[in-house]
Amino acid sequence: MRYISTRGQAPVLGFKAATLAGLASDGGLYVPEAWPRLSEAAIADLAGRSYAETAAIVLAPFIGDALDPATLRELCETAYGRFAHPAVTPLVQLDGQHWLLELFHGPTLAFKDVALQLLGLLFERFLAGGDRHLTIVGATSGDTGSAAIEAVANRAHIDIFMLYPDGRVSDVQRRQMTTVDAPNAHSIAIDGDFDTAQALVKALFADRAFADRVGLAAVNSINWARLAAQVVYYFYAAVRLGAPGRPVAFSVPTGNFGDVFAGYVAACMGLPVARLIVATNVNDILHRALARGDYSAGTVAPTATPSMDIQVSSNFERLLFDLHGRDAGTLAGVMRGFEATRAMAIPEPVRARAGLFSSARIDHAAMVEAMRWAHGAGTILDPHSAIGLAAARAAGLPREVPLVTLATAHPAKFPEAVTSAIGTAAPLPARLGALMEGREHVTHLPATLDVIREFVGTRTRVAA
Repeated sequence: MRYISTRGQAPVLGFKAATLAGLASDGGLYVPEAWPRLSEAAIADLAGRSYAETAAIVLAPFIGDALDPATLRELCETAYGRFAHPAVTPLVQLDGQHWLLELFHGPTLAFKDVALQLLGLLFERFLAGGDRHLTIVGATSGDTGSAAIEAVANRAHIDIFMLYPDGRVSDVQRRQMTTVDAPNAHSIAIDGDFDTAQALVKALFADRAFADRVGLAAVNSINWARLAAQVVYYFYAAVRLGAPGRPVAFSVPTGNFGDVFAGYVAACMGLPVARLIVATNVNDILHRALARGDYSAGTVAPTATPSMDIQVSSNFERLLFDLHGRDAGTLAGVMRGFEATRAMAIPEPVRARAGLFSSARIDHAAMVEAMRWAHGAGTILDPHSAIGLAAARAAGLPREVPLVTLATAHPAKFPEAVTSAIGTAAPLPARLGALMEGREHVTHLPATLDVIREFVGTRTRVAA
């Protein structure tokens, strides 16, 4: 399997090199040169297999000869052996049509664990026996930071620096980053919003001399390996609901478009996906883009769903690449225009190629109503998952089509929002019981490229 940049000017890489690179050198994102396909028989054969077995089968075409099958299976078994539920990502039925796919049974109680536990092991395997050092720099709107730090803390060949918007993540999300006491882990609170943090990270990658000197790498969903690992749970859920014998629909609460793009990849691989519902909060750039062709960034409005308080969705570029017929030259021009103006009009003929998707903008009242409805059905939802459920319930799909909402975080991570909606909070799982008492390790920095670059450059162990 070969990987190409969405902007066409970066080197073509194999899976190992693309994983260690993260962002392409031309500012684009790596994608497979062609989408692999699984036959109906191969998809049907996933029935009854464990999550780790499913992961090894689904990921094999993307990994190619970078890992032998036995090693890949071993890494999957190790990654998912740490999850608190034997199914790893269990399905929970709400009524005759609606299901939840619980993605929060990993170490940090969020869907990011499903990919990052494996990505950490891939980094370790690809660096073993050499003298290469990685400096991971990422931006987080809440969950990526803690999941990434958990995945690579104390690893010998990796340093990690996570930027997050000060005051715009929940207390639990923050503490899951800042209470990790590891010499290679650095939590950085910056002034501004997630888009500011993400822009700083992209600027660091664009500084090729700096990126090469410190061995810059990515764990955000701009890293193809992380996104590929998210494809697995679409297959795992759909097969348990009748695929490939019947199509299954998914509703995905999303801000950065990575999680729902993984569903698109599953469909490209042959999974019968009836619909992918892009559920946004009032920061609705993705809804406007899909519904009206208006991909223009505004000001981020802080909400009870901080992980979705995003205006610029990095992974949307991967979909735009396919919608533009994989014409990298055209897309590079489109993205340069967007980066200069923070606005893009998507023509109707281009948008028409995204027929698998629909979208919904869910406001606070609709989110609360969904949380209360789910509570009445015996389930406590976090606010992000409630955004997805609200969009699912409004989708109007035929009753015979199973509709799966991705439950992206444990409700205990957002006690204030949950208590406000349903009058009670979900208890923090026992394995995180001491989280709120731990000492925090955090650096507060201005959102200035020179300051961030100096901080990372002087604290990475790359020269040690």
